[in-house]
Formats: sequence, structure tokens, C-alpha cells
Amino acid sequence: MTRSPSDSHYSYTIYADPETAKEFDESRFGGPIGHLVATAQERVLADFAGDLQGVSVLDVGTGTGRAALALAKRGARVVGVDSSQEMLRVARVNAELAALEVEFIPGDANALQFPDASFDLVVSLRVLMHTPNWRRCLGEMCRVSRDRLIFDYPPLVSGPALQVVVRRLVQLTGRQTETYYVISTPAARAVLTNRGFKISQLHRQYVLPIALHKLIGSRRFTERSERVLASLGLLRLLGSPVTILAERCGDVGGR
Repeated sequence: MTRSPSDSHYSYTIYADPETAKEFDESRFGGPIGHLVATAQERVLADFAGDLQGVSVLDVGTGTGRAALALAKRGARVVGVDSSQEMLRVARVNAELAALEVEFIPGDANALQFPDASFDLVVSLRVLMHTPNWRRCLGEMCRVSRDRLIFDYPPLVSGPALQVVVRRLVQLTGRQTETYYVISTPAARAVLTNRGFKISQLHRQYVLPIALHKLIGSRRFTERSERVLASLGLLRLLGSPVTILAERCGDVGGR
């Protein structure tokens, strides 16, 4: 995750831990459901990004570099930024193993160290929900993007919203937990509009919380239950995470 050096928010301290960085990919994307989630995420990213040959991309909150490497495989020139040196260390190893060239550098999502319109495309997955100031983070992403943004978040009306309530109650007991944010799409749209962007595509992934699917641990259950819930129209109403493709309105120089 990305940070300001003086911030002690959980998303900075947790991901600075070497063991957390080492085990991150397995804990998030291991097992049948983790693999399903990773595959779906990469498919949506590919669909939204389109032809990437020679396209410059910034991956904000790159973590272990999963999205950055997926983009590089498709011909993009990728820079990944993250506040955690430990996560970046794992990302560099992953890039070396995949024989892909990606530049991984430390960076703060709330104050990106790049000039305006530095990248054709800016990507940020599973970041806004954890950053202490998601509006500022999204604004920075807009600033450094020349043309497009791809980002995701758990929406205000969704299963994860209930998880947030539970996690905040757990936090009151003194236990450390990831008390992430849920974000309303109108609020995200307002930030984009203010920065000269508009939402061009929106994708919702699951009705039931991913944590529940992982607890059950059955790919068949996940695929069948989500298919049934989608047929009832619940995916359109409650699906999470929401992945957004936003495009700049008009020329960069007209901002």
C-alpha cells in the first residue's frame, strides 16, 4: 500500500512487515477462490485496458506487482509504486521470475512524485478502500493520468459494507484489523468529474462477500451461487468490488 512517511494507519504498518509481504499472494490469491478472484480481476483489467502495446501505465499501490506484471505481459511500459519496501522487494522478485521489465519504486499515493499527465493509463486495484484519504488518492491518480483510469472499491451498498461494521466493532476490542472504507459510486463520480474524467465502464464482481466464499472454499458453490444471484438482479444492485474505467473529457491542455 501507499503512504505518507509519518502515517501510522494500519494499511502502512501491516504491509511494511516482511512476513506479510512474503505471504501476501498466497493469503489473498491462494486456494480455489483466491485463484478465481485473481483470474476474474485480471480478465476485467484486460477488458478495460484494451490494447496496451507501448502504452505507459502507472500502477498505484502495486503491492507484489500482480496487476503491473499482467499489464507488462500485454506490452505496456509499467511503473509500480508502493510505500512498502518489503512488498516492492517481492514484486521485483516476481518480475524477475516472469522475465518482465517493470520499474518498481517507493511512492505515496496521496502525493505522487510525477508531473501532470505523465502516464497514458493509471491503475489502482484494492487500494482506495485502504487509503486514509481515498478522495485525495483518486485525485492524484487523475492528475497524473493523460487519458484513462482503472480502479476499484467496495460500494456503499454491498456485503463488504456489513463486514466493515463488524471489523470496526472488533477494532473497539483493541485488536488490529483492516477496517477498510466502502465508497459510494456517486461520490467517486464527483471526484472524477471535478478532475475532468467521466465513467465509461463499470463492472461488479460478486454479490456475496469474497471472505464468505473463501470460508466455504468451494469454487462450484461460488460460481453457481453467484450465477443464481446475478439472474435475480442482485449483482447489479449489490455486486462488489466495483471496477471503474474512467476516461478524460477533452484534451489534457483544456483542464
